[in-house]
Amino acid sequence: MKLIAILLYLIPSIAIAGPAVVVDATAVKSGQTWTFSVAIEHADTGWENYADGWGVYAPDGTELGYRVLVHPHVNEQPFTRSLSGVIIPDAVTQVIIKPRDLVHGIGADYPLILPAN
Repeated sequence: MKLIAILLYLIPSIAIAGPAVVVDATAVKSGQTWTFSVAIEHADTGWENYADGWGVYAPDGTELGYRVLVHPHVNEQPFTRSLSGVIIPDAVTQVIIKPRDLVHGIGADYPLILPAN
């Protein structure tokens, strides 16, 4: 009976939280590499459902960098995390940021035009 009560408690919290969404992103070039700062919003409910990462992708889908998020951000929404050392080919002028969460997987694409050097 206790297990059923726990499951009934968890199901609504999982259902309420939609996919992770990128709400802002910036890119800064330093030398030959880029640093990305990405703000993500997600209704993290705890260890069972939280935004667990985001990636930087070339327009052709090639992954250029990935930031793992190792814990929930229940009381910090939206939250911003950075990723440094990303190498972007010279011909690429726009990247796609893709957020990810444990329940829904990959969220909506966030296109980002890279600033001119």
